[in-house]
Amino acid sequence: FQAFPPPQTRWMIHSSAKCIGELLVPVAPFDQKSGREAWTVAFAPNGSYFAWSQGHRIVRLIPWTKCLKNFSTGHCGEATNASSPRHLSCQNSNGNHIIPVAGEPREHTIDCGDIVWGLAFGSSVPEKQSRCVNIEWHRFRFGQDQLLLATGLNNGRIKIWDVYTGKLLLNLMDHTDVVRDLTFAPDGSLMLVSASRDKTLRVWDLKDDGNMVKVLRGHQNWVYCSAFSPDSSILCSVGAGKAVFLWNMDKYTLIRKLEGHHHDVVSCEFSPDGALLATASYDTRVILWDHHKATVLLELGHLFPPPSPIFAGGANDRWVRSVSFCPDGRHIASITDDRLIRFWSIEEKAPQAIASLTNGLCCAFSAEGNVLAAGTRDGSVHFWECPHSIASLQHMCRMALRRVMSTQQVEALAIPTPLRDYLTYKVI
Repeated sequence: FQAFPPPQTRWMIHSSAKCIGELLVPVAPFDQKSGREAWTVAFAPNGSYFAWSQGHRIVRLIPWTKCLKNFSTGHCGEATNASSPRHLSCQNSNGNHIIPVAGEPREHTIDCGDIVWGLAFGSSVPEKQSRCVNIEWHRFRFGQDQLLLATGLNNGRIKIWDVYTGKLLLNLMDHTDVVRDLTFAPDGSLMLVSASRDKTLRVWDLKDDGNMVKVLRGHQNWVYCSAFSPDSSILCSVGAGKAVFLWNMDKYTLIRKLEGHHHDVVSCEFSPDGALLATASYDTRVILWDHHKATVLLELGHLFPPPSPIFAGGANDRWVRSVSFCPDGRHIASITDDRLIRFWSIEEKAPQAIASLTNGLCCAFSAEGNVLAAGTRDGSVHFWECPHSIASLQHMCRMALRRVMSTQQVEALAIPTPLRDYLTYKVI
């Protein structure tokens, strides 16, 4: 199902998404254009902080509540102008900090020493122990309220920062090329996976002082992105190739490859219940998979009519750069080279809202799912209010069930076929 409608049915798209604010980067008169890109934006799992790589080695860490207070309440409009003075930033024009009130989360500007490609927040849960035997000899003892930020750099290094203090804790060195993406296991174990242009993924145990646990090999070219399933048992990785890799993170072995894209796959993310996997590709499509059974459930097309497989691998202005799953499990956002952000409803199988964005590179939903952040090539970040809708009780029950049951387990239940199809997302 190619889900972006032809021109005669564009009226089905409900509305334009409302822009609620933007974070701008001061530009010097002779500022070089390369190196300014905001390759990654990220929200802390607890919703306390927002981080983005604003170019030129700099990462900004801003309390999310402070961001919301500083945003303009009006529309930014379809054609967002990054130089407009009426859109407030969380920094002064010269980049100085605003002095926080005592007890409030502090804002930090971090110089990482090289171009930053990947960002990831990690939180610590002491009950989830390290796999290392000699845990008592560790240099770091992370508390329950620990919040870390990992940054992947152009020189292959990974730097780990304390979010609350802005101090450097660890410097991980083993990759031989750009660290393109980082992701923490969501179970609080502080297991970190890095994806690199050196064609490998590396697993690091930060509770074991950042020691490297495993190297995952299998990609024949650059690795662009990786994502953990919500229960941390499966890792998805994608890169400069048509295949989607699924890894068993208990045994560190390859489970299977998903075949269906016709060009490089550049972004991936699991649904909040772990039942669906969304992958974005330069072939102009976002595919929704049932990764348990390696089947395609839905294709979200960004070019109409869809390109044939022989042409889908060519250059076009519909390359999908990033995909993100909303925490409500019902909406997906995608960024493409046609200067649009699309908000998809998996229930309606069509864009529910669109917004203009020039040179978009990445996107991420806030922890609450009500705001989408998108980074651009000029280092700025734009924020949109997500489409509002109330989830049905059926969907909420489906998500609760799928968090603990795989597709095969659901299919084994003695329940009517229509209900089984709904629970396995065959009927979305």
